[in-house]
Amino acid sequence: MRLVRVTSELHDNYNRFVAASPKGHILQSYEWGEIKAKTGWTPIRLLAEDHTGPRAAALILRRDVPFLRRTIFYSPRGPVLDYTDTEAFDFLIDQVRRLAPENRAIMWKIDPDVPGDRRDVGAYLTGRGFVRNERGADFEGVQPRFVFRLQLDKPIDDIFASFGNKTRYNIRLAGRKGVRVRVGVKDDLPRFYEVLLETATRDRFLVRSYEYFVDLWDHLVEHGLARLFVAELDGRMIAATLAFILGDKAWYIYGASSNQDRETMPNYALQWAMIRWAKESGCTMYDFRGVSGDLNPDNPLYGLYRFKKGFSGQFTEFIGEYDLVFSPLSYWLWGWGEPLYRRTRGRLAQLRRRLSRRDKE
Repeated sequence: MRLVRVTSELHDNYNRFVAASPKGHILQSYEWGEIKAKTGWTPIRLLAEDHTGPRAAALILRRDVPFLRRTIFYSPRGPVLDYTDTEAFDFLIDQVRRLAPENRAIMWKIDPDVPGDRRDVGAYLTGRGFVRNERGADFEGVQPRFVFRLQLDKPIDDIFASFGNKTRYNIRLAGRKGVRVRVGVKDDLPRFYEVLLETATRDRFLVRSYEYFVDLWDHLVEHGLARLFVAELDGRMIAATLAFILGDKAWYIYGASSNQDRETMPNYALQWAMIRWAKESGCTMYDFRGVSGDLNPDNPLYGLYRFKKGFSGQFTEFIGEYDLVFSPLSYWLWGWGEPLYRRTRGRLAQLRRRLSRRDKE
């Protein structure tokens, strides 16, 4: 086997392999590396291949760790390969180990698109030196550990019929209330971002800068890898969602809804529109993305679980995060300092948004 460092000339070859793989993911696409390059990461794209063609791919995002003068490697929802092909995986791991010294890398973090019941994969990873990074049941991980996934391997009418009674009722109610869903255009981005900030304030979560969503548009929407859906009432945007697509898979990523007109159930209409789009695009799976793994009704996140469960997707737990450690001491220091680093970044982001809103006022 041989390792190929993927350049722009191999863009299509790389994406074709990722898109066709059962474990392929939009977060391992060539374009995702371009987006993250604008947020402080350096993309390293690898293909492991033999005479038959590619057998494994990895988008590795490298980021500096200023307080250690080292770097970290991270492959979101990667690497991409047949996880029973241990020959290819062994080769890829060995090649990443060889890249670590020249990049002063502390570790290689992966959180593959592999269900939690695949104990064979977990055993393989620990046997190759990976360390399981335990996270909580909510959204403490880098990527959601728990999601709902809807299989699209039946007629669209049968998919609709599989939804819960309340879900079907609310989809129809949105139509009766006059909610209309259309495909968004780039001029919708400013209003989408306003509604997203409104949602973030109400539900107490952080959002990225407006420029980040412009990058998503330029690198994904413009290349057919994402679509903005807008729910309108009397010509006004009251909710919107952004969905990604690659190969035969689609993912609901961002959702925004105004504090007004929520009783018209625009979020149900938007989900139904995205599911139909995924089906029409030839997808076999639609991913609702993250929910909490704590299914206690008293959990503040239980409402999100209940909403997504109504679409009759399969509740899926991934095997979680695994770290291949190259420098044990630096890894220990990273484990101590990383939570503080994340909290500081979050507070700075909140402060920047407050100052920005104040300037606009």
